Amino acid sequence: MPEHGVDSGPMADDDVERLRADTPGVQHVRHFNHAGASLPPQPVMDATIGHLQREAEIGGYEAFDAAEERLEDVYAQIAGLVGASPAEVALMENGTRGWDMVVYGIPFRKGDRVVTTMSEYGSNVIAMLQIAKRGVDLIVVPDDERGQIDLERLDAQLDSRVRAVLVSHMPTNGGLIQPAEEIGRIVRDRAPDAWYVLDAIQTVGQISLDMAAIGCDALAGNSRKYLRGPRGAGFVVVRQDRLDELEPPMIDNQAATWTGPRSYQLRPDARRFESWEANHAARLGMGVAVAYAREIGIERIAARIVRQAERLRSELSGLAGVTVRDQGRQQGGIVTLTHERLTPLEIKEFLGNRGINVSITTVQSTRFDMEARGLDAMVRASVHAITTDAEIEALVGGIHDLMVS
Repeated sequence: MPEHGVDSGPMADDDVERLRADTPGVQHVRHFNHAGASLPPQPVMDATIGHLQREAEIGGYEAFDAAEERLEDVYAQIAGLVGASPAEVALMENGTRGWDMVVYGIPFRKGDRVVTTMSEYGSNVIAMLQIAKRGVDLIVVPDDERGQIDLERLDAQLDSRVRAVLVSHMPTNGGLIQPAEEIGRIVRDRAPDAWYVLDAIQTVGQISLDMAAIGCDALAGNSRKYLRGPRGAGFVVVRQDRLDELEPPMIDNQAATWTGPRSYQLRPDARRFESWEANHAARLGMGVAVAYAREIGIERIAARIVRQAERLRSELSGLAGVTVRDQGRQQGGIVTLTHERLTPLEIKEFLGNRGINVSITTVQSTRFDMEARGLDAMVRASVHAITTDAEIEALVGGIHDLMVS
């Protein structure tokens, strides 16, 4: 938890400095890769490393037994974060694997349809293409004039043939946040039996999420991004009233009980998607990261992220030759850009030599969207609540210096 606490209301500079004091990484880098892997706060590191130390001291099984109550609290923390119950939460090695376990568990039949968006993440699309080999049709809904899913065209595509609507809440390649609640209302009205699965891997920890308000049947999230947890941990949350419609594609002694020589019984809760062997240190760190974010207040974190992202977009737009590429009516903490002469790799390497972390997003990750826009690669600079104005000035100044060098 934030050591000195953070007052309610808008996040002031003093609040940010208290959070940065909890974050050792800010002493070493100016980090604009929170959408890849954020800088964890000290309590997250203490929980993760502390459990690894206990495993070394007393043994892995014994360390698990000693931490069992805290591990159970991870389910409760995630449930509270997204408006679910602990029985609806499964802890996974990452959010994509949680998404996979649900989507591959949907009982698709030949002639079914899967509906998705132009900005869908590459790993998810690859899974959809594999499912399509069963005779399932993949429908990609075009964007509207602002670059988000066209809700009227979505409405027109939904009927009884649609088995699943699969949406990345925020793509990996830009600031767009899809209108998840509006999508949910349309799905429930037009295709009430369809599965609505929300990939919230980029938005969990960044904006408030309530599964009931969104209307989704399942939601996947990750630890390492805006939650600021460790790598190697994620989760999926599945509505209890739809759980029995799913047969997990892989099961073991955690997911099911071997009831007889030729029989087994799936768990009655979402842990049917888990496997017995797990990185318990990462799970504990993820639980602390969720508790840490909730202590600060997700709405306050969201407001600060929007402020810093808007500031970064504004300052980048003032640089000659730079084009900010973010789309959508609602935008979050990912900022993408190209330069008319400099390549994304040249920009990334130059900034890296100055201790400024950015990443590159390529057509491989969001092919539908980037091919439609004629883009191969972009610089991705993602902010968080701990991002300062001085760090933004350093990033923008670095690109300026490279331009004139």
